[in-house]
Amino acid sequence: MQRIRSLRTGWQLLKSSCEGAAKQVNSSPSTSRYYSHLPPQGSGSFGLLFDIDGVLVRGRTLIPAAKQCFRNLVDSNGKYKVPVVFVTNAGNCMRQTKAEHLSHLLEVEVSPDQVVLSHSPLRMFTQFHKMRVLVSGQGPIEEVAHNLGFQDVVTIDMLREAYSLLDVVDHDRRPKDSIPSSKGLPPIDAVILFGEPIRWETNLQLIVDVLHTNGNPDDAWSSMRYPHIPVLACNMDLLWMAEAKNPRFGHGMFLVCLESLYKKVTGYDLKYEALIGKPSVVTYNYAELLISQQAERLGWTTPVKRLYAIGDNPMSDIYGANLYNHYLQASQRSKAQMQAKSGGGGVGPLAETKMTSAELGGASVVFGAEEDLPEGCSSILVCTGVYSRNRQELPSEQRVFHGHRDFRFDPSLTQPSFVVEDVKDAVELVFQQEGWPLE
Repeated sequence: MQRIRSLRTGWQLLKSSCEGAAKQVNSSPSTSRYYSHLPPQGSGSFGLLFDIDGVLVRGRTLIPAAKQCFRNLVDSNGKYKVPVVFVTNAGNCMRQTKAEHLSHLLEVEVSPDQVVLSHSPLRMFTQFHKMRVLVSGQGPIEEVAHNLGFQDVVTIDMLREAYSLLDVVDHDRRPKDSIPSSKGLPPIDAVILFGEPIRWETNLQLIVDVLHTNGNPDDAWSSMRYPHIPVLACNMDLLWMAEAKNPRFGHGMFLVCLESLYKKVTGYDLKYEALIGKPSVVTYNYAELLISQQAERLGWTTPVKRLYAIGDNPMSDIYGANLYNHYLQASQRSKAQMQAKSGGGGVGPLAETKMTSAELGGASVVFGAEEDLPEGCSSILVCTGVYSRNRQELPSEQRVFHGHRDFRFDPSLTQPSFVVEDVKDAVELVFQQEGWPLE
């Protein structure tokens, strides 16, 4: 199986891709109007990373504190005072659509370059872009895949139509009367899991077929076809918060089902080429780049020193922010060691923090120290979503791990830097910490 050997090349590709998008954005007067603020004298520079579900909205309902919060984040002309990026594990739409939806709800301008969806970092996985990929999820996933750079896309519905005998759980959808012949699609080279699908039984069956036949679902299953073709998954959230009193199943639950079925049928573990979205490091890398580009448009001449990630899910938002903070701290130590040894080596961040390939997002080597990374990332937990002060919590050593199978259960990573009631309190706390006036 082809592995991602280094994030350095991917990071440069990602950076050039984002910079190209930024140039297009900068050419638009309607967007440049929203960035024009310098840090107050004597204060530091920082950026805000907002989760969406459970922080700003519950399902389709806006959390009341969110609108007031964003009124405080822009001046009387609607210009942002600090860089803001929305980092969500949702992935069933285009960035433009999500930006327009947020603009409507929050009544402030949100541009697509302020939005990081769970699948956004797939732009940098260019080694898969020319492959024939099977995509699973809901919404305009074929359009999303093409927008990310994938050129040859097959959906579950297209696969089901080509091989009509594969999907038989629902008796009403089985072929009637005569048995149709298979159309015979070219082999599938990789599988992209964007988010939870609508018909889980259909998606689970056909994905297992594809993995167990080396991309040729009309062939007989064979245990000799292992390791299977590459699988890239976005959004590992086991649970998420909508209008219901209790959390709902997320794409992470679908992944648990797929992993269990594949192991039960084959005896082997399902392997991921990449796990993308929070809490993987690559997602925060992507968001940090967008924060830095916004800081430049604000006219800031010094790099952003601190990030504040505001979320409601300890096993996703808080775990991810803390994991990225560990990475940033290790990067700082590595640069100091490199400088002390005059370029003679030093311990890299991956070695110091013992991060797994899964935690980095599928890469085994971190990108170079020449990047102006922030000094740290603080995690802020709000009580309006998955986490609630009213919900009975077990001690950390007894707590069930809701994170992905391939991530370590480190209880310390689920402990936030701060706990506040809602997003408005979170922003007020950050401004107080940084010595910025809110008004």
